[in-house]
Amino acid sequence: MDNLVIRTERLSKNYGRHLGIADVDIEVRAGEVFGYLGPNGAGKTTTIRILMDFIRADKGRAEIFGLDVRKQSLEIRRRVGFLPGGMQLYENLSGGDYLRFFAGLRGGIDKPFVEELASRLACPLERPIHTLSQGSKRKIGLIQAFMHKPALLILDEPTSGLDPIVRHEFYRLIAEARAHGQTVFFSSHNLPEVERICDRVAIIRQGRIAATERIEELKARSMRSLEIRFNEDVGEGAFASIPGLEITAQEKRLLKGRLKGEMDALLKAAVRFQVSDFSSQEPDLEEIFLAYYGDNDHAQ
Repeated sequence: MDNLVIRTERLSKNYGRHLGIADVDIEVRAGEVFGYLGPNGAGKTTTIRILMDFIRADKGRAEIFGLDVRKQSLEIRRRVGFLPGGMQLYENLSGGDYLRFFAGLRGGIDKPFVEELASRLACPLERPIHTLSQGSKRKIGLIQAFMHKPALLILDEPTSGLDPIVRHEFYRLIAEARAHGQTVFFSSHNLPEVERICDRVAIIRQGRIAATERIEELKARSMRSLEIRFNEDVGEGAFASIPGLEITAQEKRLLKGRLKGEMDALLKAAVRFQVSDFSSQEPDLEEIFLAYYGDNDHAQ
């Protein structure tokens, strides 16, 4: 397909007896925000390091912009903004000097845009990097990835260490990148984050792709735990017909269960009574894998 920015075929990597990834097939289309979702140790960083040609796959192939990641890595990197998971900075430089150094390697960048990014992320560029918190160092890494307005952003756990306000600004940057036609590939172990900003997601578990889905499909599969307490008695059949609701415990003034899909019908049923408390908890990734993809590591 001409509009593919990233394509991998049966990409595999072993670390001795330890499996890194196995038979990973990914296709990322131009202009989309693509999430690479999985728990820590699932193989996300291994895949990204192969894409950036920091390590070599044992078998399979990978292309970015139709170019082989091994044979044409230099040309690829000119068009990519990259944020590594285990980021190492030049600690004795200030944040501003660090960014100017990388800008020089790229032949110059839009300085006002760098200043805008620093302001939006509340990043102190004048201070030596070694005096900064991990969150502030992460901000410098994000600015370095975004500052040359690359065609493709590859971001490994980009919101790690960011406070909620800065994380929200990062989401805005991603939305703006999409609007400008840039492609974004980022890894995460945070399901709500991926649901919020991605168009599609590949789910990786124990080194293998469990599924590739649109976000709407992933949300339909998600089963959240919930608990509702009432100020009045509620009959046993009051919630029996709610689509996707599995009742795990019910008393006169208490309902516990798990809900698959949208909450609209449940909320409409609940407000017919006096509700004293309502809580809902997103499923963790392992629950989703076991509930919908089983324990088969070869699931596609």
